[in-house]
Amino acid sequence: MSTEPLRFDTKIAVLLREDLEPWQRLNVTAFLVSGLGTQVPEVIGEPYEDADGVGYLPMFRQPVLVFQGTKETLTAAHARVLSRALPRAVFTGDLFTTGNDRDNRAAVRAVPTAELDLVGLSVYGPRNAVDKVLKGARMHP
Repeated sequence: MSTEPLRFDTKIAVLLREDLEPWQRLNVTAFLVSGLGTQVPEVIGEPYEDADGVGYLPMFRQPVLVFQGTKETLTAAHARVLSRALPRAVFTGDLFTTGNDRDNRAAVRAVPTAELDLVGLSVYGPRNAVDKVLKGARMHP
């Protein structure tokens, strides 16, 4: 088995607004990546199994990189991801006040694209395209 690190030609990335509370960062990240495997099934690896034969759900086959930036960084990244038509998800500030999927979708639908109060964005695609979308963001500490 090779000990060389695997380098993927694609990237899964999450961009969070830098002023979120720690619990919000975790919650937003989980929500933002939750739909990726349903729309882009090739990002999901094989199921896991421990030495006793107990099975576990499959996970992403590659790392999820988490970045942070200002509100302006998020707005610019959102415009870039839309112009590149990459698979993406958004999380808006309004979603902190809803409690279910139906209300979440209604909250996003009620706001024009340019006025979304973005607190998080996820994107998947070729490494160079994702890097361009995330221009100006920095890795989450």
